[in-house]
Amino acid sequence: MVKIKKNIVTRGFSGKLEGIVFRVKAGKTYVASAPEKKTRELSQAQQEHKKTFQEAILYGKGAIADPVTKAQYQEVAEEGQSAYNVAVADFLNAPSIEEIDVSKYTGLPGSTITVSAMDDFKVAEVQVAIYTSDGSLIESGAAVQQSQLEKWLYTATESNGDVAGEKVVVRVSDIPGHLTQLESNL
Repeated sequence: MVKIKKNIVTRGFSGKLEGIVFRVKAGKTYVASAPEKKTRELSQAQQEHKKTFQEAILYGKGAIADPVTKAQYQEVAEEGQSAYNVAVADFLNAPSIEEIDVSKYTGLPGSTITVSAMDDFKVAEVQVAIYTSDGSLIESGAAVQQSQLEKWLYTATESNGDVAGEKVVVRVSDIPGHLTQLESNL
């Protein structure tokens, strides 16, 4: 790909012209050969990826149509990157749960569970649920984000006598609405 500098003839060109493609990014004009047409049929995985990317494009367009969301994405955009680019990338990357620390959960109200959750842009919400060994819900609620941005703290509100064999289910969501779930045994 050729980068054109200070050429008044091609400045601002974009599009295809006889096998050459002009692109403008961050105010700079680039020239490349036109991509070859693909004639083979897409595999199932490629079709799924294409569908996901189309959904990401729709999400990106919707995100920048909202001034508040656009400003949030623009705030973290790097040089040469737009809020739209950041929004599309955010859609393509689900949040992750790095760790569920149940060492301070005793089954008593006020005991805590710490969750380490990350996203390429922003974790929107962390939900914690505690279940008995037979699958009955003891309690659930939202964890609170701590000063270390990837740490979330859930404080128990219900008394729970015997924690052996019970499990904690953590659900993390991001701005596009992707949901990641992880369980931990007590």
